[in-house]
Amino acid sequence: MPDLPTPQDAAEAALFSECWDAVLSYADLCTSGSAAAAQLATEAFTHGIHEARSAAARTKTTGRRTAGLPRIPLLLNSVRTTAAAWEAHGQGHRLDPDLRLWLNSEKAARYTGPPLHRPVALRGLKDLQEPDAALLWLVEVEALPLPAVARRLGLDPVAAAEELGQVRGLFRDRCHRNHLDTPMDADCRSYARLLDAVTRSPGAETPDDLSQHLARCVECAEAAACLRLHGGGLPAALAGGVIGWGGLAYLERRRRAAEAGLTGGRTDAAADTGLAEMKEAAPRIGRTGLLVAAVIVSGLALTVSLMPFDAGNGGAAVARGDAGDRRPVADPGVPSPSATSRGEGSLVSPEPVDASAGTGSKSDPEPQGTASSSPTRTAGTPGPGSKDSAKPSEATKGPASCRVKYDIVDQWPDGFQASVTVTSAEPLDSWQIGWTFDDGQRVTQMWDGTAAQNGSRVTASAKDYNKSVAAGGSFAVGFNGTWYGGNTAPDTFTLNGGRCTTAG
Repeated sequence: MPDLPTPQDAAEAALFSECWDAVLSYADLCTSGSAAAAQLATEAFTHGIHEARSAAARTKTTGRRTAGLPRIPLLLNSVRTTAAAWEAHGQGHRLDPDLRLWLNSEKAARYTGPPLHRPVALRGLKDLQEPDAALLWLVEVEALPLPAVARRLGLDPVAAAEELGQVRGLFRDRCHRNHLDTPMDADCRSYARLLDAVTRSPGAETPDDLSQHLARCVECAEAAACLRLHGGGLPAALAGGVIGWGGLAYLERRRRAAEAGLTGGRTDAAADTGLAEMKEAAPRIGRTGLLVAAVIVSGLALTVSLMPFDAGNGGAAVARGDAGDRRPVADPGVPSPSATSRGEGSLVSPEPVDASAGTGSKSDPEPQGTASSSPTRTAGTPGPGSKDSAKPSEATKGPASCRVKYDIVDQWPDGFQASVTVTSAEPLDSWQIGWTFDDGQRVTQMWDGTAAQNGSRVTASAKDYNKSVAAGGSFAVGFNGTWYGGNTAPDTFTLNGGRCTTAG
């Protein structure tokens, strides 16, 4: 991470890692570039942590809890207030233009004006006890699986679903009370009771006059979204009401990251596995296990080397007995990647990948690589000890039709932020770029693209809004990742199966 406040203990260190990922994701939405996003995130994170610590100190001194948000939404609010400070002090050119318009509108004023006029969702979340508010936020907005949230908060996994249901009910009650406390005109007041009754029943139909009123009144529409727990609208009501500008875009980013298993943070501060939250931690392999794996791989390699091969078939992969140079067999008709794996991998890879006995990592006795789960399938990634990648197919033999620039924007002890900019010589209706990390790096979050990672091989696919590229045009993706031992920049990239040259 950048220069952030020093964690007070191991628990806070783990919380910092989890929260930083969320803060940087929202800061990236709020700014016009990666460098500005990193600076905004750093300033907001520092300010938010100091604010949280001051609130905790006041609670210990007075013994009275003040209404406050759980850590992640508190820090996201800090991003918004820091962006407002940038706008006020002449740094608005570094912010997203739409955010600048929002900051100078009445919508932004609701978050800093009289408390009773602030969004109902924000007030309702503050009124919950912090553990309850954290449970609701992590499940509904961060889109983390309930078992993982239960472990993180120290809850009984069996009873977590029932507790979540109770917290949702509490949140609804707090929102209903806050809605009634809001200064409103006679028209809104006359619909308050009907709105409560309609939103309580999943099968109740909304009367036409109430529907027309909700279409005209922003405050009542926000309250209706918070009161209606059925229908799947609660996450959007929370994100939009608590964060404000960009809340729905942030929600979509977190959902996509969770679906791809690219969520940030660690499930256990004491056991740093480097894995995404959605995936089970790979078991740690002791020295004896590594020796056994080496013996098994050596035996398999010797057996394969003694098997007869028909040179005329062309369908069998040549397996060598010396540890390492094993070439994966691609699926018929599927172009294999031209990426070359040169780095020394870690002893225990986050996901099972082909590896040589010399490295002592997990091995796959099958001679075939695992295809990527992305729409354009690629062959499996060779082991960390191998100097040769899969044999280039006809799609990758020709002259390069694209140019790639890889930039490490920021780096901290166990993570980094990078961008990949691609210039295509040909027009594209859609695109998918791929590269192979040399040092076992893992992508944890990506924007302006959808990431998939299989071992050290990464593919990034286009979003709907940026899939068309004109001839000579450029596009880019940015991402956060983790690294251990080394963070070498990959120098072999592909675009839709064809090779790209790398800019120096």
